[in-house]
Amino acid sequence: TLAEARFFAAGGFQDILYAYPLPVGRMQDCLSLAQQLQNFQVLLDTPEGLAVLCRHPLPAGKRWHVWLKLDCGNGRAGVRPTDPKAMSLALAIAQEAPQEVALVGVYAHCGNTYGCQDVPAVEGIARATTMAVIDFVTE
Repeated sequence: TLAEARFFAAGGFQDILYAYPLPVGRMQDCLSLAQQLQNFQVLLDTPEGLAVLCRHPLPAGKRWHVWLKLDCGNGRAGVRPTDPKAMSLALAIAQEAPQEVALVGVYAHCGNTYGCQDVPAVEGIARATTMAVIDFVTE
């Protein structure tokens, strides 16, 4: 949460990944953290999120560090790696505003393991997620 990010920032951490898609309605909080920290990283899963970052540039010498949020089966947030929009968004993040935004990588969360009853089920989801990410990045 942003409250957790502020807590860690107050504790001296200088590199924080906000592991939720960019909360457009809380952009001022994100901007404040990005200005305060050496590196405040965010997740994007929509072109609208990219547009919002571009409308909120950081001070000279700083860029938004962005991870593309992939949904590899959790169904909670992100863009499916098999959706053509995923690659289009990755390219847009990487190319549209290189002075304001830097694509760091892709991020996938195996939240769909929460309902698993045993280790083999968790391992199966982890393998499927890993393969989905590898397939996406090697396209």
